Amino acid sequence: MATAYGPDTRDRHRPGTGAGSRPPAKHLLPAALRAPFEARTWRELGYVLLSLPISLVLFCFAVTMVSLGLGMLITFLGIPILAAGLAVCRGFGAVERARARALLGLDIADPAPMRGQGGLMSWVGAVLKSGVSWRHLLYAVLHMPWATFAFVVAVNLWAYGWAAFTYPLWRWVFPAYAGIDGIQLYGDRTHQVYLDSSFEMAVTSASGLAVVLVTPWIVRGLVAVDRVMVLGLLGPSRLATRVSELESDRGVVVDTAAADLRRIERDLHDGAQARLVALAMDLGLAKEKLTDDPEAAARMVDEAHGEVKVALQELRDLARGIHPAVLTDRGLDAALSAIASRCTVPVKVVVDLESRPAQAIEGIAYFTVSELLQNVSKHARATRASVDVWRTEDRLMLQVRDDGTGGAGVSTGSGLAGLTERLDAVDGVLVVDSPAGGPTTITAELPWRG
Repeated sequence: MATAYGPDTRDRHRPGTGAGSRPPAKHLLPAALRAPFEARTWRELGYVLLSLPISLVLFCFAVTMVSLGLGMLITFLGIPILAAGLAVCRGFGAVERARARALLGLDIADPAPMRGQGGLMSWVGAVLKSGVSWRHLLYAVLHMPWATFAFVVAVNLWAYGWAAFTYPLWRWVFPAYAGIDGIQLYGDRTHQVYLDSSFEMAVTSASGLAVVLVTPWIVRGLVAVDRVMVLGLLGPSRLATRVSELESDRGVVVDTAAADLRRIERDLHDGAQARLVALAMDLGLAKEKLTDDPEAAARMVDEAHGEVKVALQELRDLARGIHPAVLTDRGLDAALSAIASRCTVPVKVVVDLESRPAQAIEGIAYFTVSELLQNVSKHARATRASVDVWRTEDRLMLQVRDDGTGGAGVSTGSGLAGLTERLDAVDGVLVVDSPAGGPTTITAELPWRG
């Protein structure tokens, strides 16, 4: 993996943008002329056409079941009838989500399932207490009038537009079969105006073409309302989504902490601990030889002294890997400069911070830059690199660049994939821009939390 020199992207790297995005395809025709023939337009039109019959069925069912359930509340049967109606509305909601995914490309998660403890009454209680069930009922009631309006507007515009646009091609049916000169624009007892001249047909076709070109954008606007309704009423609530994200982030944090503990244990067992055991054995042998062979004992003590220095250096490196003292004492500027000094290529470090973020964020920023610079040393084949740190509103921005060979990517199993998960656990973002041949620019965003 690499990081590299390139144009300054401080103002352009925002969450969800930048790196790795595919450049837009080039077309010979402008979007306004392509729109009537694009697959997206026909999918959206199909969605509008299907919405009317589906919404009518759903509306009639929902109103009937709710009315019946509320009317029967004076008896015990009203409650299960109402719960059954809400449950079927949830089933219709699953159909609507699938239709939105297929025709609108709307990536929407399914809401959390109901959690009953078993038994009919437990299930009924779970349905009635679920906010998701009531939001599905609200969708069933609200979507029918909107689907009717969207259907009427889309079908009329589409039909009138194409009919007027192609009018010169089918005008011959009027004199041939209807005995009139064309479409009647005006008529009374004494005057009739037909669209039959070349000029009138050209104007009609031109107006039809204008309607044809405008219709896809109107349909797109109508479908945008459907998108909002599906997302807001049929998807998981914001609270449920946030809880799911936090649960996922907690799992990442736990796995990361466990991996760090295993790494520390392995480094201690294979490094400093092994050296200290060997040191204790050497000192024991030196003690036995102290009276019989003082020179040999002195050599063994000298070797043990060297082992002590190596063990101390390994312990310092291990402590630096847990949390470097220079970061605690002097902040990111000094800590990142220390990392840069150990990189195999020259690194320019610029830290523009008026204050220090939270210690946890500061630590994550330190280890993020450390891992990225290690990737520069191992994989980038770069001749120089740079590290920029600054604050934008309530975000801490890190950018590492190098002039290496590029080709870095957040693929499964790579170091950048693990780094992305760590940043995501604290609501951070990692953006990678690394075309083949370089240069590479990796930008990380972290919450400030000062």
